[in-house]
Amino acid sequence: MTINRRELLGYSAAALGVAAVGLPRIAKAAAGELTIAYNVNLPSWDPTTGPSAVNPTIQGLYQSVFDQFIPQKPDLSFAPGLLTEWGWNDDRTKVTMTVREGVTWHDGSPFTPEDVVWSLQRAGDEKTGNPIQFVWKNVNNFKIDGNKITGDVVQFDPVYFKWMSFLTGYILPKAYYEKVGAEGFEKAPIGTGPYMVEKFERNAFLRLKANANYWGGKPAFENVTIKFVTDAASRVAEIESGSSQVTLEIPYEEYDRLIAKDGLAGSCKNVSDIGMIFFNNKDAMLDKNVRQAAVMAVDKELLVKRLLRGYGQPIATLETPEYAAFDPSIKVEHNPEKAKELLAASGYSPEKPAKVTIQTTKGFKPKDYEMVQAIVGMWRKVGIEATIEVYEIAKHYELRAAHKLAPAAFYNWGNAIGDPTTSTGFAMFGPSPHSSWKTDDLDAKIGPLWGEKDEAKRIAGWKAVDKYIAEQAYVLPLLQFAQPIVHAKGVNVVQHISGALLPALMTPA
Repeated sequence: MTINRRELLGYSAAALGVAAVGLPRIAKAAAGELTIAYNVNLPSWDPTTGPSAVNPTIQGLYQSVFDQFIPQKPDLSFAPGLLTEWGWNDDRTKVTMTVREGVTWHDGSPFTPEDVVWSLQRAGDEKTGNPIQFVWKNVNNFKIDGNKITGDVVQFDPVYFKWMSFLTGYILPKAYYEKVGAEGFEKAPIGTGPYMVEKFERNAFLRLKANANYWGGKPAFENVTIKFVTDAASRVAEIESGSSQVTLEIPYEEYDRLIAKDGLAGSCKNVSDIGMIFFNNKDAMLDKNVRQAAVMAVDKELLVKRLLRGYGQPIATLETPEYAAFDPSIKVEHNPEKAKELLAASGYSPEKPAKVTIQTTKGFKPKDYEMVQAIVGMWRKVGIEATIEVYEIAKHYELRAAHKLAPAAFYNWGNAIGDPTTSTGFAMFGPSPHSSWKTDDLDAKIGPLWGEKDEAKRIAGWKAVDKYIAEQAYVLPLLQFAQPIVHAKGVNVVQHISGALLPALMTPA
């Protein structure tokens, strides 16, 4: 079955029965049809190259069609997938992997160890444009023996296997890709995942069909239509009218209102995304007293309670409770009076404030702009005068990569594998293109941890780094975000802590 955009609109109105909101929608879901109002577009079908590959908000779409080397359960723990076993030898000079047998690609051709090796070699080749190539290049010289693969470690990276569940960690079909090329793959992508692409209209919708031969078992819904609805108010209208049975990332006040309605339910759990304010090591932020005051002045509990209706969790470091290096003993106090004293020691006061610019997105995450407005108000009371500058998220990436962010800049950082290298590490290590704070003292503490082979020592080292960063106030961690999902009561939805909304985890109620 194929449909175009015009037919999709008719499908939404007729096949889903919106003329009689409620029961017809739920009945259709039970019959194997599911429509999801998604919050982003899908720019590209290659999950391993280009900017889309590192966009965390579209990973749920990729994971519906493609399998990662190692999948993650909804609680972020790792599980056997296309690789059933994986590990290092004793001295960390080789990797070993066991490949699942009996799997087929969506075109019916067999999945083989050659697909795994080709995908890893392609990811590690800087010519292919993989944004995480610096990880994949650390192992090469792969050898295949039956369904066993070995590889030589060029440079030990303790997070190598964790990346197999993260950004760009997907296995693509060697023979098919080489046959159709990049352009052909973009037009007709295939994977080994739970759903097959039936129809894709850019900026409009994606139509998926259940993979009856999926190694993990056929998904419950035979057909899934994903509408790309980037406007939050429109997503609210989709779920409220019955045109879609599932949606996500809507304002919290709308979430509370919708789940109180007949026929609708929802979940709003903390996910691995965090809201933070980067400090840039320039201007007033070079003064430790100013940084510490900027951190102490912010009442995170109040932000969560008043602006986010109690959803989300204040944090003191760049680690959340689900992350491997989370240390609850690290505290950052809210103390406006002490903030005033620190600023006074540097010659600042509410009458003679330290002046900075703070950049923020507006609408990218729930209440991002409003949170920054509130923070600016808190800063003003202690003696920091901040001018708000709004930017698009793409501009943030550009400025951060060029080390040209303002002295303070709001950002949402996702860390679905929960490792300190992919939270504190990439965010705070000076040589990283993703960092904003770049000073020798911090780099000297982080540097040795990248290749640490003793796991307990590695995690302890990152906790010590997080404590040092908190003491020096090199960044302002704000909160762990909660992700609102609203769905028809005829659909069971399992929320994934990574934030990926996965149709394969949905079943008729």
